[in-house]
Amino acid sequence: MNLYLIAEIGINHNGSMEIAKQLIDFAVEAGFDAVKFQKRTIDKVYTKDFLDSPRESPWGTTQREQKEGLEFNHAQYEEINNYCQSHNIDWFASAWDVDSQYFLRKFNLKYNKVASAMLGHKKLLNEIADEKKKTFISTGMATIDEVDEVVNLFNKKNCPFELMHCNSTYPMKDGDANLLCIPMLKERYKCNVGYSGHETSLLKVCTSAVALGASSIERHITLDRAMYGSDQSASIETHSLRDFVETVRIVPFVLGTGKKDISETELEVRKKLRIDIPE
Repeated sequence: MNLYLIAEIGINHNGSMEIAKQLIDFAVEAGFDAVKFQKRTIDKVYTKDFLDSPRESPWGTTQREQKEGLEFNHAQYEEINNYCQSHNIDWFASAWDVDSQYFLRKFNLKYNKVASAMLGHKKLLNEIADEKKKTFISTGMATIDEVDEVVNLFNKKNCPFELMHCNSTYPMKDGDANLLCIPMLKERYKCNVGYSGHETSLLKVCTSAVALGASSIERHITLDRAMYGSDQSASIETHSLRDFVETVRIVPFVLGTGKKDISETELEVRKKLRIDIPE
């Protein structure tokens, strides 16, 4: 199985291109296949009353200042696009509104991503499915009937997709992972199913997810869990990324084929130790 590993930068860059590039560097060095961001058109996602409400942050005292402080503009995404291309790593982003999806089209990205919170945004889902580009679809906060509806939409539009089992708590308790949903979703929809995690533990949940057949893993990454930001505490710190990648990638290898036979190396041991005594 070719396991696809996504390093979710999201908004953990805190509006800093320097931090974004550092996170990309660490993801490349560790052996991730892609990095992922989030894109929002602030005035489309949030109401004016909400944006005008108070919130203390490094960028000011209102929700607007905080939200705008976390957004990259077109020139900055051009820089991210060029940086990822030069470092031979895929990048894509989850759009939180239709205008943001139009924005992302400018970069001719390999994949789309539907965040769990967007499963009820029918207009956005239709726009994404119309692109007929492989789309990773997170399933957190959704009932099975709601997942049915999204899958039916993508099938109807002949848009390839991969579901990602997800529990949308930040951070998630290991006991809430409910990983048996992975084989259930694979059987129900006859598609690849990955896992998008927000737990604080490093490997327990993700290695189990791969053992249960997850074809992709998405985990938030950060320079430091103590940094400002709502997603930092549910992220993997960069000093652990290489161990994370090496460990989850070896799981399919050690699982083997499930076929009971004798390997060549085991056959040599058999010749020495096997005792066959007729009845």
